[in-house]
Amino acid sequence: MAGDVKIRIEDFGLRYSDGTESLHDITLDVYANQINVFFGPSGGGKSTLLRAMNRLNDLTDVVQQTGRILLDGEDVSRPTYDVVRLRRRVGIVFARPVVLPMSIYRNITYGLELAGVRDRETLDAAVTRSLQQSALWDEVHDRLGEPAHALSGGQQQRLCLARVLALQPEVILLDEPTSGLDPISTAKIEATMQELKSDYTFVIVPHSVQQAARVADWAAFFLQGELIEHGVGRDMFLKPKNTKTEDYITGRFG
Repeated sequence: MAGDVKIRIEDFGLRYSDGTESLHDITLDVYANQINVFFGPSGGGKSTLLRAMNRLNDLTDVVQQTGRILLDGEDVSRPTYDVVRLRRRVGIVFARPVVLPMSIYRNITYGLELAGVRDRETLDAAVTRSLQQSALWDEVHDRLGEPAHALSGGQQQRLCLARVLALQPEVILLDEPTSGLDPISTAKIEATMQELKSDYTFVIVPHSVQQAARVADWAAFFLQGELIEHGVGRDMFLKPKNTKTEDYITGRFG
């Protein structure tokens, strides 16, 4: 089931300027065309690692970073790596939808236009494709010129996913993307990941153990900045090897 390794994290550690160590010697493989789940209690370093994978931590007060993050064998954590190129290859969707103060259509085409795409036919095709992929097309296809902020929370989150999909990245990172959504919107986003994983690699920090168990092809359990266990999703949640993992999954803490 493992398949190809898309991202290899080697002995990765990260420390903030206040002395806080968020991650300690993490070694982990992220598999291509799979849903890879990072789960565990709050403060375990999951979101920090997610952000490290497309260098968003460059914008924070990180004072020490060790180890490497390899994308298809390239060390994307090295200072000389082109961050703009990296973020085209590795997109991210955050917990709270952040829509641009413009139309639904322009929200999707904005990134393409920044990249120099001007052909209207190409832009139209990208809008249609990404809205269909994010399960939003049927709901908005006849009002693409309307302001994006008029959409519901669940629709805005799927629009943010469509905006990432429009750029056709190789990897999509999702940081608790359904934490503020209703069950129907949550189910649509989970179904979208399942449908799209043949074309994309997903890494998700879920908002609950239940969601982690539902979507994980591969799962990694983090606790206080350390990787406790990593394995096939169904095995992790049915028969974890580490007692800490079992205690967390069964609700004994966290």
